[in-house]
Amino acid sequence: MGTVKKIAVLPGDGIGPEIMEEALKVLRKVEDLFGHSFQFTFGMAGGGAVDRVGNPLPEETLSLCKQSDAVLLAAVGGPKWDNNPPELRPEQALLGLRKSLNLYANLRPAVLFEGLENASTLKPEVVKGVDLLVVRELTGGIYFGEKKRERLEDGQQATDTLVYHEREVERIVRRAFEIARGRRKKLTSVDKANILESSRLWRSVVDRVARDYPDVQVEHVLVDNCAMQLIRRPADFDVIVTENMFGDILSDETAMLTGSIGLLPSASLGEGMTGLYEPVHGSAPDIAGQGVANPAAMILSAAMMLRHSFGYEEAATAVEQAVRKVLADGHRTADLAGPGTLAVGTEEFGDLVVEAMNAYEPDPKVPLEVVM
Repeated sequence: MGTVKKIAVLPGDGIGPEIMEEALKVLRKVEDLFGHSFQFTFGMAGGGAVDRVGNPLPEETLSLCKQSDAVLLAAVGGPKWDNNPPELRPEQALLGLRKSLNLYANLRPAVLFEGLENASTLKPEVVKGVDLLVVRELTGGIYFGEKKRERLEDGQQATDTLVYHEREVERIVRRAFEIARGRRKKLTSVDKANILESSRLWRSVVDRVARDYPDVQVEHVLVDNCAMQLIRRPADFDVIVTENMFGDILSDETAMLTGSIGLLPSASLGEGMTGLYEPVHGSAPDIAGQGVANPAAMILSAAMMLRHSFGYEEAATAVEQAVRKVLADGHRTADLAGPGTLAVGTEEFGDLVVEAMNAYEPDPKVPLEVVM
């Protein structure tokens, strides 16, 4: 048995504890099958932490995350805390972790799984073959620039400053090139270079870095055109790299290509191996405690952790293929249930994934990086 990997487990709010339990169930199966060893330590984060200790990201939780090899976060937030002052909003836990761990690269894959061709709101022939990854810069741009509001004689005026340094652009672009090199070798850089000076800097850095990756095809696409093309021809995209706000918007758009946001994992990475892994969806307090939430995105987030933080490629692939099999066999949680499908609850879906892992065999027809 190898080194014990320390995992900070933050179940959070709403459906968070339910879906987290299924991810941990799958990781325990990974221990059994592949001989890896994990140490799970639970921490408070989000609205529940606000209620209990008056802080969405308590110091002990932050310390735990800094001392861990990876962080698994389920979901935070909910209407209960919508009227809290900014510093007591559950989402501050996310922002605090990203900043403190210097997680600058957000990876959001969107893959159309077999059997879900009719689940998307787009025509099956449009979404067939969708397997793309949005690489979003996470710590710069307008979200982190200076913000101010001032009162003038004729009313109020608000200012948000968009700032990017060349080095911030280069590190996210290089990571995207490296990922594209391991996939289908196609990179789409998204900006607004016809209007924004920050985008013109972005584009110039992409062109410079591209010389180091002659095997990767590069295209520049304006953000408004990209939003349109993701609906028109989504299967043509491989890796999309873009700045913070554009990435926030486009990754939510890609989330709807696959049939359910309940299927989409994400990873937030920094310079080292430590990463924050979480499903794209929210805390869904309206269905919390009912046992109907889809745990697939949480389980696939754990698979991304196995790959990116631990380098356990075979284990990650086993988890991903197991999820694929469960879905291909027709099992569906409430968000995906329909005629001809087999309705299952949160816990049963996790059990089925574990059962499918027992039959894991490497499949040469399935790319190893299916959810990179």
